[in-house]
Amino acid sequence: MLFRPHAYQQHCIDRIIEIKKIGLFLDMGLGKTVITLTAIRELMYNRFEVRRVLVIAPKKVAEGTWTKEKDKWEHTKILRVSPVLGSQAKRIRALNTPADIYIINRENVSWLVDYYRNSWPFDMVVIDESSSFKSHKAKRFKSLASIGNHIVRLVELTGTPSPNGLNDLWSQVFLLDGGERLGKRYTQFRERYFDPGDRGNNIVYNYKAKPGSEDSILAKISDICVSMKAEDYLQLPDIIYHQVPVILDAKAEKAYRELERKMVLELPEDETDISVTSAAALSNKLLQLANGALYDDDHEAHEVHGCKLEAFVELIESLQGKPVLVFYNFQHDRERLLKVLEKSGLRIRELKTIQDEDDWNDRKVDVLLTHPASSAYGLNLQQGGNHVIWFGLTWNYELYTQANKRLHRQGQTEKVIIHHLVCSGTRDEDVMQALERKDDVQNWVMKSLKARIKAIREGL
Repeated sequence: MLFRPHAYQQHCIDRIIEIKKIGLFLDMGLGKTVITLTAIRELMYNRFEVRRVLVIAPKKVAEGTWTKEKDKWEHTKILRVSPVLGSQAKRIRALNTPADIYIINRENVSWLVDYYRNSWPFDMVVIDESSSFKSHKAKRFKSLASIGNHIVRLVELTGTPSPNGLNDLWSQVFLLDGGERLGKRYTQFRERYFDPGDRGNNIVYNYKAKPGSEDSILAKISDICVSMKAEDYLQLPDIIYHQVPVILDAKAEKAYRELERKMVLELPEDETDISVTSAAALSNKLLQLANGALYDDDHEAHEVHGCKLEAFVELIESLQGKPVLVFYNFQHDRERLLKVLEKSGLRIRELKTIQDEDDWNDRKVDVLLTHPASSAYGLNLQQGGNHVIWFGLTWNYELYTQANKRLHRQGQTEKVIIHHLVCSGTRDEDVMQALERKDDVQNWVMKSLKARIKAIREGL
């Protein structure tokens, strides 16, 4: 297929060639992969400025997306790709295979840096989904930062550079400029642009941006970062959000309230003493129970009710055989969904391999099950259907939006409908409110939990 870049795509290609270390913060569906491949081909085969390229990507993306994308276009077929995946022996063999582009999953970045040390062979590095390097404490960030001087060219790709707030930007920008724009240390960056937020027991749980911080930060990085929104450049079909209320039966309602009351009573009386960890544990348990099952201390799953499963089956039946992408939250959700779908007569598949992705896009799959953490990035599933069901909800706004964009992206021809199964009166409703707020999700987690705790204690 011939690649005829849109004006914005050509602009991004030119910027990659012009600026040696650059962040492309492009919304989902704008063609980050083909833009980058086109620039690599130009730098490698026309300008002879690059010899070896390393692509760091989420595992599923590393397994097939880049190879499939380069094979799709006439001008990039010349590029040789070697996936550095699997066991250590396989990874070493792949590194010793002659190629232009070597693709590794982000979990193995530290291993790769240790393997080469000062003999780093890649003069160009591409980080696909650079937001996975947003933590300045993460080993993968520290490893890559340690060999920054050996990397001549760096391209960061993401649609959500700051999913949890502006503080996510520091480490990503540091990899580009070594701290020149936002400071050499994260603490300096935080002190300059943020004020302490919620705290308890002399612990600061979060920080809030000072007035004007966003404009100041964006102005400082504008020369090395390109930011574009899909709605400004693409004419995509509408996306429709649909909530399916699930009413718990009397037995399930009683079990939920008892668990909620029991766990609330175990929390400190003083709300300021409630840690993020204990809040997360409580939310996790309540979300499990809303879905219908619970893990015990030995991680054994016990089914409590089938209310949400019944609603799921009814929703599947109402779609009349239309293909649907289903996101679950817990492993016991997955097991129960597979069991209830066994006798449906539908073609059921779990998204595990490239073949699963291809079969879905070829309309050979009716129900495709996956966890958002393993499939939210990079996969092109828009040809296989236009319906998404969230059986189990996630607090993670970045995962949520990225997962939905697997269908709502360039090439989709139908309206995308996102169905959410929401148990009434449960933590599910709080999650939906958090996702609708879009920003400040972490604060909303604590705020909504404290509101429920207060109501329960007043009831007692």
